[in-house]
Amino acid sequence: MLSFDITHNDHCRRLESFLRTLMPLAAPGYCRKLIKNGAARLNGAAATPDSMLVVNGRVTLKESAATTSLLTPARPVLDLLYEDDQVAIVNKPAGLPMHRTAEQEENLVDVGMAYMAWRGTPCKLYPVNRLDRGTSGVVILAKSSSAAGMYGRQVKETGLDKLYLALVTGIPDESGVIAEPLDDKESETRYTVLLHGAGNALLAVTPISGRMHQIRRHLEMIGHAVLGDKRYGVGELPDYDGFALHSFRTVVVRPEAGPLTVCAPLPGGFWGLAQRYLGQEPEDVIVRLDESLAVVCKGTPDQ
Repeated sequence: MLSFDITHNDHCRRLESFLRTLMPLAAPGYCRKLIKNGAARLNGAAATPDSMLVVNGRVTLKESAATTSLLTPARPVLDLLYEDDQVAIVNKPAGLPMHRTAEQEENLVDVGMAYMAWRGTPCKLYPVNRLDRGTSGVVILAKSSSAAGMYGRQVKETGLDKLYLALVTGIPDESGVIAEPLDDKESETRYTVLLHGAGNALLAVTPISGRMHQIRRHLEMIGHAVLGDKRYGVGELPDYDGFALHSFRTVVVRPEAGPLTVCAPLPGGFWGLAQRYLGQEPEDVIVRLDESLAVVCKGTPDQ
């Protein structure tokens, strides 16, 4: 039996996503089959592909020649959170632009298509939602123009029930609603303080509307800019490629399978920011996250 201990770097990741980070060249459906057949278990019990991992948990795999041959020591360049025939939902790193820029630098769409080709499943990818270069977290990439149109309509009509985590300067009120218009349009952002320390705070932020740079602009308006945001804040973050804003949770409604909650584990550098700017260890942050976001982190019936 092969065992893998869950660290804070995979907290709230789907079980299927975790297996695919271990076996990126596995055929489509292989990881789901392992879970369905009980060859992959979570904390010693049967699970489903959507079961969410919790720090200090353990994933076990029945050892076989096929499984062992697929295991890789390094994680793939594309962090796949969920995938089906229509979309690939990925965890975008901070500092990586969505599209090719004038400088011809690396970008998420090209990285994703190169990964699909390397894996033997080449396809063109179309972003359904977009994150700023400096923001990390959940991005939906459609595998066809028709899928992009279908999911794009969902984003426009109902949104994605998104929740962000933001490290900000200063300590705002315990919770609040920012309803200042942006670009002469009604806009609303809601936030709750999860943790604070050393004169800074970690917020859970929900954008009700979808204006450009909405979270960053609204937080700057109340005097609590996102750390590292040069445009709406001050300065850069040393040893971090973006700013301290992470798209943590997205709810996607699949046409035939219904709603799916996808969480993007925080990037490794974000944990370092929490230590530096809040004086909080990863375990302390996770405890508070679980208390405040219990439905997200521990709400599945499989755990």
